[in-house]
Amino acid sequence: MNEKLLQYLWNFKIFKNFDFKDTSGNSIEIFDFGRWNNDSGPDFLHAGIKFKGLELHGHIELHLKSSDWIFHRHSGNPEFDNVILHAVLVHDIEIQELNDRNVPTLELQAHIDSTLLWKYESLLKENRFIPCEDIFDPGRIPVGFTDETLLKKLDIKSHEIEKALKISKNNYEAVLFQYLAYAFGLKVNAVHFRQMAESIDFTLINKLSQNPLHLEALFFGLCGWLDKPADEQMSLWRREFDFIKVKYNLPPLRFYPKFSKLRPPNFPTVRLSQLASLYHLNQNLFSRLISAAGTAELYHIFSRVKASEYWDIRFNFGKESTVTGEKYLSRDFTDLVLLNAVLPMKYVYTKNSDEDAAEVVISLYRNLAPEKNSITDGWKALGVVIEDAADSQAYIYQHKYFCETKNCLNCSIGLQLLKKE
Repeated sequence: MNEKLLQYLWNFKIFKNFDFKDTSGNSIEIFDFGRWNNDSGPDFLHAGIKFKGLELHGHIELHLKSSDWIFHRHSGNPEFDNVILHAVLVHDIEIQELNDRNVPTLELQAHIDSTLLWKYESLLKENRFIPCEDIFDPGRIPVGFTDETLLKKLDIKSHEIEKALKISKNNYEAVLFQYLAYAFGLKVNAVHFRQMAESIDFTLINKLSQNPLHLEALFFGLCGWLDKPADEQMSLWRREFDFIKVKYNLPPLRFYPKFSKLRPPNFPTVRLSQLASLYHLNQNLFSRLISAAGTAELYHIFSRVKASEYWDIRFNFGKESTVTGEKYLSRDFTDLVLLNAVLPMKYVYTKNSDEDAAEVVISLYRNLAPEKNSITDGWKALGVVIEDAADSQAYIYQHKYFCETKNCLNCSIGLQLLKKE
Protein backbone atom coordinates (compact mmCIF):
# COMPACT_ATOMS: atom_id res chain seq x y z
CA MET A 1 0.00 0.00 0.00
CA ASN A 2 1.22 3.49 -0.78
CA GLU A 3 -0.35 6.86 -0.11
CA LYS A 4 -1.31 7.35 -3.75
CA LEU A 5 -3.42 4.19 -3.66
CA LEU A 6 -5.04 5.27 -0.39
CA GLN A 7 -6.00 8.59 -2.00
CA TYR A 8 -7.32 6.69 -5.02
CA LEU A 9 -9.54 4.49 -2.84
CA TRP A 10 -10.84 7.57 -1.03
CA ASN A 11 -11.51 9.49 -4.24
CA PHE A 12 -13.52 6.65 -5.77
CA LYS A 13 -15.03 5.55 -2.43
CA ILE A 14 -13.83 1.95 -2.78
CA PHE A 15 -14.56 0.59 0.71
CA LYS A 16 -16.20 -2.55 2.05
CA ASN A 17 -18.54 -0.46 4.18
CA PHE A 18 -19.07 3.14 5.24
CA ASP A 19 -19.79 2.59 8.91
CA PHE A 20 -17.02 5.01 9.80
CA LYS A 21 -16.00 5.73 13.40
CA ASP A 22 -13.12 7.71 14.79
CA THR A 23 -10.45 6.10 16.96
CA SER A 24 -12.58 6.82 20.06
CA GLY A 25 -15.66 5.07 18.62
CA ASN A 26 -17.62 8.19 17.60
CA SER A 27 -19.63 7.90 14.39
CA ILE A 28 -18.49 9.91 11.34
CA GLU A 29 -20.81 10.51 8.40
CA ILE A 30 -19.02 11.71 5.28
CA PHE A 31 -21.45 13.39 2.93
CA ASP A 32 -18.77 14.96 0.72
CA PHE A 33 -15.42 13.21 0.28
CA GLY A 34 -13.87 16.38 -1.18
CA ARG A 35 -11.98 17.23 -4.34
CA TRP A 36 -8.67 15.43 -4.93
CA ASN A 37 -5.86 17.95 -4.62
CA ASN A 38 -2.66 17.28 -6.59
CA ASP A 39 -0.96 20.48 -5.40
CA SER A 40 0.42 21.38 -1.98
CA GLY A 41 -1.86 21.29 1.04
CA PRO A 42 -4.44 18.75 2.23
CA ASP A 43 -5.20 15.78 -0.03
CA PHE A 44 -8.93 16.47 -0.42
CA LEU A 45 -10.42 19.95 -0.44
CA HIS A 46 -13.89 21.31 0.35
CA ALA A 47 -15.20 18.16 2.01
CA GLY A 48 -18.10 17.79 4.43
CA ILE A 49 -18.67 15.51 7.45
CA LYS A 50 -21.12 15.14 10.36
CA PHE A 51 -19.41 14.51 13.68
CA LYS A 52 -20.82 14.71 17.21
CA GLY A 53 -23.99 16.34 15.95
CA LEU A 54 -22.14 19.04 14.01
CA GLU A 55 -21.89 19.54 10.26
CA LEU A 56 -18.30 20.45 9.39
CA HIS A 57 -16.91 21.80 6.13
CA GLY A 58 -13.21 21.87 5.30
CA HIS A 59 -10.36 19.66 4.10
CA ILE A 60 -9.32 16.04 4.65
CA GLU A 61 -5.76 14.76 4.98
CA LEU A 62 -4.84 11.11 4.31
CA HIS A 63 -1.79 9.23 5.61
CA LEU A 64 -0.61 5.64 5.83
CA LYS A 65 0.07 6.16 9.55
CA SER A 66 -1.12 8.78 12.00
CA SER A 67 2.49 9.63 12.80
CA ASP A 68 2.98 10.81 9.20
CA TRP A 69 1.25 14.02 10.29
CA ILE A 70 4.38 14.78 12.27
CA PHE A 71 6.91 13.34 9.80
CA HIS A 72 5.36 15.38 6.95
CA ARG A 73 5.62 18.51 9.11
CA HIS A 74 1.98 19.52 8.96
CA SER A 75 2.01 20.86 12.52
CA GLY A 76 2.05 24.63 12.44
CA ASN A 77 1.50 24.73 8.66
CA PRO A 78 -1.39 27.16 8.01
CA GLU A 79 -2.42 25.19 4.90
CA PHE A 80 -3.69 22.48 7.27
CA ASP A 81 -5.55 24.74 9.69
CA ASN A 82 -8.90 23.92 8.07
CA VAL A 83 -8.52 20.12 8.19
CA ILE A 84 -11.72 18.56 9.56
CA LEU A 85 -10.70 14.88 9.31
CA HIS A 86 -7.46 12.89 9.48
CA ALA A 87 -7.99 9.58 7.63
CA VAL A 88 -5.22 6.99 8.02
CA LEU A 89 -4.64 3.39 7.07
CA VAL A 90 -3.19 2.58 10.50
CA HIS A 91 -3.57 4.63 13.68
CA ASP A 92 -0.21 4.29 15.44
CA ILE A 93 -0.06 7.37 17.71
CA GLU A 94 -2.31 10.11 19.01
CA ILE A 95 -1.70 13.55 17.47
CA GLN A 96 -2.20 15.98 20.35
CA GLU A 97 -2.59 18.99 18.03
CA LEU A 98 -5.57 17.33 16.30
CA ASN A 99 -7.11 16.24 19.60
CA ASP A 100 -6.88 19.82 20.89
CA ARG A 101 -8.67 21.05 17.74
CA ASN A 102 -11.33 18.28 18.05
CA VAL A 103 -10.31 16.88 14.61
CA PRO A 104 -11.27 13.16 14.47
CA THR A 105 -8.92 10.46 13.20
CA LEU A 106 -10.46 7.73 11.05
CA GLU A 107 -8.62 4.40 10.71
CA LEU A 108 -9.38 2.80 7.33
CA GLN A 109 -7.69 -0.59 7.26
CA ALA A 110 -10.82 -2.47 8.38
CA HIS A 111 -12.80 -0.84 5.56
CA ILE A 112 -10.45 -1.89 2.73
CA ASP A 113 -10.74 -5.24 0.94
CA SER A 114 -7.41 -7.10 1.16
CA THR A 115 -7.98 -8.69 -2.28
CA LEU A 116 -8.00 -5.22 -3.78
CA LEU A 117 -4.54 -4.56 -2.32
CA TRP A 118 -3.34 -7.85 -3.80
CA LYS A 119 -4.68 -6.83 -7.20
CA TYR A 120 -2.89 -3.50 -7.10
CA GLU A 121 0.41 -4.98 -5.97
CA SER A 122 0.22 -7.57 -8.74
CA LEU A 123 -0.33 -4.81 -11.31
CA LEU A 124 2.92 -3.12 -10.30
CA LYS A 125 4.93 -6.35 -10.37
CA GLU A 126 3.77 -7.79 -13.68
CA ASN A 127 5.85 -7.25 -16.80
CA ARG A 128 3.39 -8.17 -19.51
CA PHE A 129 1.58 -6.59 -22.44
CA ILE A 130 -0.65 -4.80 -19.90
CA PRO A 131 -0.18 -4.99 -16.12
CA CYS A 132 -3.74 -6.21 -15.50
CA GLU A 133 -3.56 -9.06 -18.00
CA ASP A 134 -4.43 -11.74 -15.43
CA ILE A 135 -7.58 -9.97 -14.24
CA PHE A 136 -8.51 -8.15 -17.46
CA ASP A 137 -12.13 -8.49 -18.49
CA PRO A 138 -13.41 -6.82 -21.72
CA GLY A 139 -16.82 -6.62 -20.06
CA ARG A 140 -15.42 -4.09 -17.57
CA ILE A 141 -14.43 -1.57 -20.25
CA PRO A 142 -16.49 1.56 -19.49
CA VAL A 143 -19.30 2.61 -21.84
CA GLY A 144 -18.06 5.29 -24.25
CA PHE A 145 -14.42 4.36 -23.61
CA THR A 146 -13.33 4.69 -27.26
CA ASP A 147 -14.81 8.14 -27.87
CA GLU A 148 -13.59 9.52 -24.54
CA THR A 149 -10.06 8.15 -25.00
CA LEU A 150 -9.82 9.25 -28.63
CA LEU A 151 -10.76 12.79 -27.58
CA LYS A 152 -7.97 12.72 -24.99
CA LYS A 153 -5.53 11.79 -27.73
CA LEU A 154 -6.89 14.52 -30.01
CA ASP A 155 -6.55 17.09 -27.23
CA ILE A 156 -2.88 16.19 -26.77
CA LYS A 157 -2.37 16.49 -30.53
CA SER A 158 -4.26 19.79 -30.47
CA HIS A 159 -1.79 21.29 -28.01
CA GLU A 160 1.10 20.31 -30.28
CA ILE A 161 -0.59 21.77 -33.36
CA GLU A 162 -1.53 24.97 -31.54
CA LYS A 163 2.10 25.47 -30.53
CA ALA A 164 3.13 25.08 -34.18
CA LEU A 165 0.40 27.54 -35.21
CA LYS A 166 1.70 30.09 -32.74
CA ILE A 167 5.21 29.81 -34.20
CA SER A 168 3.89 30.09 -37.76
CA LYS A 169 1.66 33.10 -36.88
CA ASN A 170 -1.51 31.07 -37.29
CA ASN A 171 -0.65 29.80 -40.77
CA TYR A 172 -2.76 26.64 -40.96
CA GLU A 173 -1.47 25.75 -44.43
CA ALA A 174 2.13 25.83 -43.26
CA VAL A 175 1.39 23.68 -40.21
CA LEU A 176 -0.59 21.21 -42.33
CA PHE A 177 2.44 20.90 -44.62
CA GLN A 178 4.64 20.15 -41.60
CA TYR A 179 2.28 17.46 -40.32
CA LEU A 180 1.82 15.91 -43.75
CA ALA A 181 5.60 15.78 -44.16
CA TYR A 182 5.86 14.11 -40.75
CA ALA A 183 3.24 11.50 -41.76
CA PHE A 184 4.90 10.83 -45.12
CA GLY A 185 8.17 10.16 -43.31
CA LEU A 186 6.69 7.29 -41.29
CA LYS A 187 8.50 6.37 -38.06
CA VAL A 188 11.98 6.22 -39.56
CA ASN A 189 12.00 9.61 -41.30
CA ALA A 190 9.14 11.50 -39.67
CA VAL A 191 11.43 13.83 -37.72
CA HIS A 192 13.72 14.45 -40.74
CA PHE A 193 10.78 15.30 -43.01
CA ARG A 194 9.19 17.50 -40.35
CA GLN A 195 12.42 19.45 -39.79
CA MET A 196 12.77 19.99 -43.52
CA ALA A 197 9.17 21.21 -43.80
CA GLU A 198 9.69 23.62 -40.92
CA SER A 199 12.78 25.07 -42.62
CA ILE A 200 10.87 25.98 -45.80
CA ASP A 201 8.72 29.11 -46.03
CA PHE A 202 5.34 27.76 -47.13
CA THR A 203 4.94 30.53 -49.69
CA LEU A 204 7.78 28.82 -51.56
CA ILE A 205 5.84 25.55 -51.61
CA ASN A 206 2.87 27.39 -53.12
CA LYS A 207 5.05 28.95 -55.81
CA LEU A 208 6.85 25.75 -56.76
CA SER A 209 3.78 23.50 -56.67
CA GLN A 210 2.85 24.57 -60.21
CA ASN A 211 5.51 22.15 -61.40
CA PRO A 212 6.17 18.91 -59.46
CA LEU A 213 9.70 18.80 -60.85
CA HIS A 214 10.49 22.01 -59.00
CA LEU A 215 9.14 20.67 -55.70
CA GLU A 216 11.08 17.44 -56.12
CA ALA A 217 14.23 19.43 -56.86
CA LEU A 218 13.71 21.40 -53.64
CA PHE A 219 13.10 18.32 -51.49
CA PHE A 220 15.87 16.22 -53.01
CA GLY A 221 18.34 19.11 -52.91
CA LEU A 222 17.68 19.81 -49.24
CA CYS A 223 18.34 16.13 -48.54
CA GLY A 224 21.78 16.40 -50.14
CA TRP A 225 20.99 13.78 -52.77
CA LEU A 226 21.79 15.96 -55.80
CA ASP A 227 25.40 16.84 -54.99
CA LYS A 228 26.70 14.13 -57.33
CA PRO A 229 24.15 13.49 -60.12
CA ALA A 230 24.16 9.90 -61.39
CA ASP A 231 21.98 10.43 -64.46
CA GLU A 232 20.38 13.09 -66.67
CA GLN A 233 17.25 13.46 -64.53
CA MET A 234 19.31 14.04 -61.41
CA SER A 235 21.32 16.69 -63.29
CA LEU A 236 18.05 18.41 -64.23
CA TRP A 237 16.90 18.39 -60.61
CA ARG A 238 20.33 19.70 -59.59
CA ARG A 239 20.09 22.67 -61.99
CA GLU A 240 16.60 23.50 -60.74
CA PHE A 241 17.68 23.27 -57.11
CA ASP A 242 20.69 25.54 -57.70
CA PHE A 243 18.39 28.08 -59.35
CA ILE A 244 15.83 27.90 -56.50
CA LYS A 245 18.56 28.16 -53.91
CA VAL A 246 19.89 31.40 -55.39
CA LYS A 247 16.55 32.96 -56.34
CA TYR A 248 14.95 32.41 -52.94
CA ASN A 249 18.12 32.76 -50.88
CA LEU A 250 17.76 29.38 -49.19
CA PRO A 251 19.90 28.77 -46.10
CA PRO A 252 22.65 26.12 -46.46
CA LEU A 253 20.68 23.43 -44.66
CA ARG A 254 20.81 19.70 -45.30
CA PHE A 255 18.64 16.89 -43.98
CA TYR A 256 19.62 13.26 -44.31
CA PRO A 257 16.67 10.84 -44.32
CA LYS A 258 17.37 7.16 -43.69
CA PHE A 259 16.84 4.18 -45.97
CA SER A 260 17.66 1.41 -43.50
CA LYS A 261 14.86 -0.75 -42.03
CA LEU A 262 12.46 0.43 -44.76
CA ARG A 263 10.77 -1.51 -47.53
CA PRO A 264 11.58 0.05 -50.93
CA PRO A 265 8.05 1.50 -51.43
CA ASN A 266 8.65 3.50 -48.22
CA PHE A 267 12.05 4.84 -49.25
CA PRO A 268 12.24 8.60 -48.60
CA THR A 269 12.90 9.21 -52.31
CA VAL A 270 9.51 7.80 -53.26
CA ARG A 271 7.63 9.39 -50.37
CA LEU A 272 9.01 12.89 -51.07
CA SER A 273 8.11 12.56 -54.74
CA GLN A 274 4.56 11.61 -53.71
CA LEU A 275 4.41 14.58 -51.32
CA ALA A 276 5.40 16.85 -54.21
CA SER A 277 2.66 15.26 -56.33
CA LEU A 278 0.05 15.85 -53.61
CA TYR A 279 0.74 19.59 -53.56
CA HIS A 280 0.97 19.84 -57.33
CA LEU A 281 -2.44 18.19 -57.80
CA ASN A 282 -4.16 20.21 -55.07
CA GLN A 283 -3.48 23.94 -55.24
CA ASN A 284 -5.88 24.56 -52.32
CA LEU A 285 -5.06 21.46 -50.32
CA PHE A 286 -5.87 22.79 -46.86
CA SER A 287 -9.32 24.05 -47.89
CA ARG A 288 -10.14 20.81 -49.69
CA LEU A 289 -9.17 18.63 -46.74
CA ILE A 290 -10.97 20.74 -44.14
CA SER A 291 -14.16 21.04 -46.18
CA ALA A 292 -14.27 17.34 -47.13
CA ALA A 293 -17.63 16.00 -45.98
CA GLY A 294 -16.60 12.37 -45.54
CA THR A 295 -13.90 9.78 -45.97
CA ALA A 296 -14.83 9.12 -49.61
CA GLU A 297 -14.00 12.73 -50.46
CA LEU A 298 -10.77 12.53 -48.48
CA TYR A 299 -9.73 9.35 -50.25
CA HIS A 300 -10.44 10.99 -53.61
CA ILE A 301 -7.99 13.80 -52.83
CA PHE A 302 -5.19 11.27 -52.30
CA SER A 303 -6.23 8.77 -54.98
CA ARG A 304 -4.35 10.45 -57.86
CA VAL A 305 -1.15 11.06 -55.94
CA LYS A 306 1.84 9.12 -57.26
CA ALA A 307 5.60 9.44 -57.52
CA SER A 308 6.94 10.98 -60.73
CA GLU A 309 7.73 8.85 -63.80
CA TYR A 310 11.41 8.56 -62.86
CA TRP A 311 10.40 6.35 -59.94
CA ASP A 312 8.34 3.94 -62.05
CA ILE A 313 11.48 1.84 -62.48
CA ARG A 314 13.46 2.97 -59.42
CA PHE A 315 13.40 3.25 -55.65
CA ASN A 316 16.73 5.02 -55.33
CA PHE A 317 18.74 7.40 -57.51
CA GLY A 318 20.49 5.96 -60.56
CA LYS A 319 19.51 2.35 -59.83
CA GLU A 320 16.87 0.61 -61.91
CA SER A 321 14.73 -2.01 -60.20
CA THR A 322 13.23 -5.25 -61.44
CA VAL A 323 10.02 -4.23 -59.65
CA THR A 324 8.39 -1.65 -61.89
CA GLY A 325 5.11 0.25 -62.06
CA GLU A 326 3.51 3.55 -61.10
CA LYS A 327 3.85 4.27 -57.41
CA TYR A 328 0.47 5.51 -56.19
CA LEU A 329 -0.34 5.95 -52.52
CA SER A 330 -1.78 2.75 -51.07
CA ARG A 331 -5.01 2.79 -49.10
CA ASP A 332 -3.17 1.74 -45.92
CA PHE A 333 -0.66 4.58 -46.29
CA THR A 334 -3.44 7.08 -46.99
CA ASP A 335 -5.16 5.92 -43.80
CA LEU A 336 -1.99 6.65 -41.82
CA VAL A 337 -1.76 10.15 -43.30
CA LEU A 338 -5.40 10.82 -42.48
CA LEU A 339 -5.03 9.52 -38.92
CA ASN A 340 -1.78 11.28 -38.06
CA ALA A 341 -2.12 14.57 -39.91
CA VAL A 342 -5.43 15.38 -41.60
CA LEU A 343 -8.00 14.49 -38.93
CA PRO A 344 -6.10 16.11 -36.03
CA MET A 345 -5.76 19.30 -38.14
CA LYS A 346 -9.46 19.19 -38.99
CA TYR A 347 -10.31 18.83 -35.29
CA VAL A 348 -8.14 21.80 -34.28
CA TYR A 349 -9.50 24.01 -37.06
CA THR A 350 -13.17 23.29 -36.35
CA LYS A 351 -13.41 22.64 -32.59
CA ASN A 352 -13.81 26.32 -31.63
CA SER A 353 -16.30 27.17 -34.36
CA ASP A 354 -18.42 24.04 -34.65
CA GLU A 355 -20.07 22.51 -31.59
CA ASP A 356 -20.34 19.20 -33.45
CA ALA A 357 -16.63 19.13 -34.40
CA ALA A 358 -15.72 16.28 -32.06
CA GLU A 359 -18.64 14.15 -33.22
CA VAL A 360 -17.82 14.80 -36.89
CA VAL A 361 -14.13 13.94 -36.53
CA ILE A 362 -14.85 10.80 -34.48
CA SER A 363 -17.27 9.65 -37.19
CA LEU A 364 -14.45 10.03 -39.73
CA TYR A 365 -12.22 7.84 -37.57
CA ARG A 366 -15.08 5.34 -37.43
CA ASN A 367 -15.06 5.14 -41.23
CA LEU A 368 -11.34 4.26 -41.43
CA ALA A 369 -9.91 0.77 -41.11
CA PRO A 370 -8.22 -0.05 -37.80
CA GLU A 371 -4.45 -0.03 -37.58
CA LYS A 372 -2.75 -3.40 -37.45
CA ASN A 373 0.30 -3.63 -35.22
CA SER A 374 1.63 -5.44 -32.15
CA ILE A 375 -0.39 -3.18 -29.82
CA THR A 376 -3.75 -3.80 -31.46
CA ASP A 377 -2.89 -7.50 -31.75
CA GLY A 378 -2.21 -7.58 -28.02
CA TRP A 379 -5.59 -6.05 -27.19
CA LYS A 380 -7.37 -8.44 -29.56
CA ALA A 381 -5.71 -11.40 -27.84
CA LEU A 382 -7.35 -10.22 -24.61
CA GLY A 383 -10.79 -10.23 -26.22
CA VAL A 384 -11.07 -6.53 -27.10
CA VAL A 385 -13.06 -5.85 -30.27
CA ILE A 386 -11.30 -3.35 -32.53
CA GLU A 387 -13.59 -2.57 -35.44
CA ASP A 388 -12.28 0.72 -36.82
CA ALA A 389 -9.60 3.40 -36.52
CA ALA A 390 -11.37 5.08 -33.60
CA ASP A 391 -10.97 1.86 -31.61
CA SER A 392 -7.35 1.28 -32.64
CA GLN A 393 -6.33 4.87 -31.92
CA ALA A 394 -7.98 4.75 -28.48
CA TYR A 395 -6.34 1.50 -27.43
CA ILE A 396 -2.93 2.51 -28.77
CA TYR A 397 -3.20 5.71 -26.70
CA GLN A 398 -4.35 3.72 -23.65
CA HIS A 399 -1.38 1.37 -23.90
CA LYS A 400 1.15 4.17 -24.29
CA TYR A 401 -0.08 6.53 -21.57
CA PHE A 402 -1.45 4.08 -19.01
CA CYS A 403 -0.28 0.48 -19.50
CA GLU A 404 3.38 1.10 -20.36
CA THR A 405 3.73 3.57 -17.48
CA LYS A 406 1.64 1.41 -15.09
CA ASN A 407 -0.57 4.41 -14.46
CA CYS A 408 -3.31 2.05 -13.27
CA LEU A 409 -4.74 4.41 -10.65
CA ASN A 410 -5.70 6.94 -13.33
CA CYS A 411 -6.98 4.35 -15.81
CA SER A 412 -10.73 4.10 -16.31
CA ILE A 413 -10.43 0.36 -17.08
CA GLY A 414 -8.19 -0.12 -14.05
CA LEU A 415 -10.80 1.48 -11.81
CA GLN A 416 -13.44 -0.99 -12.98
CA LEU A 417 -11.09 -3.96 -12.55
CA LEU A 418 -10.07 -2.93 -9.03
CA LYS A 419 -13.72 -2.54 -8.04
CA LYS A 420 -14.65 -5.90 -9.58
CA GLU A 421 -15.59 -8.60 -7.08
